[in-house]
Amino acid sequence: MGKIAVYIKKNKSNETPIIFLHGVYFDHHLWKQYVNAINDRTVISIDMPLHGHSRENIKYGWDLEDCAQMLVEILNNLQIDKVIAVGHSWGSMSILRAASKFPDRFVCIGLCNMPFNETSRKQKAIQYLQHSMLMFRSFYTKQAAKSLYAKKSLRENPNLFIHLKRPMGILSNSQIREIDQTVILNPNDSSDLIQSLKVKALAINGKEDFVTTSIYLETIIVNGGHVSPLENPQEVTNLIKNLIKYDSMETLLV
Repeated sequence: MGKIAVYIKKNKSNETPIIFLHGVYFDHHLWKQYVNAINDRTVISIDMPLHGHSRENIKYGWDLEDCAQMLVEILNNLQIDKVIAVGHSWGSMSILRAASKFPDRFVCIGLCNMPFNETSRKQKAIQYLQHSMLMFRSFYTKQAAKSLYAKKSLRENPNLFIHLKRPMGILSNSQIREIDQTVILNPNDSSDLIQSLKVKALAINGKEDFVTTSIYLETIIVNGGHVSPLENPQEVTNLIKNLIKYDSMETLLV
């Protein structure tokens, strides 16, 4: 994939490490409060391709399968046999594909706001129309915020816009087009991957999320839109606690 930035908060305990993957336009800072709150195990977060500090030598024509392979290669390089993985949107899509292909590498997974349906023709047309507005970056960023966050979330917490504007400002117009094409427009329906998943999975969707809910996933519907880690941190914290609790139960059974 290229040079991928990996951030590690090491812990000498034998508890299963946990890794966080962010969604489109964000970076590893999306998970900062969660990383800071976990002190009983090693915690890892990354900058996804073209985001944050993962900007060098990113290969041309990458796809979600490459992102899944990237995740497993990171675990290999860190010599981690099994992990708890938590993702947001694109990060969740990558984790799903990695866990489907390499189920033995994941104790359990948390999928926040994960798209799994193929993008409709109407949605694709809207996306291409939005790309024509990229030359007006400030306007485009505001429109992106309106599509990602719930109206109430933005109204009650204006800082949410800053959380998006900062990492998004690093991306060039061509990179945004490339990322959207690969992550939003190209992916096929992944319902079959969810249905055949052999790894314990918990999911969260926002009430105003554009992502639909899969009947094959244990999903909690929470207040907010498509960025639950920022809009509803308490519910995402509870999700992470439940994943850790499941890991502890599995360890006791073994």
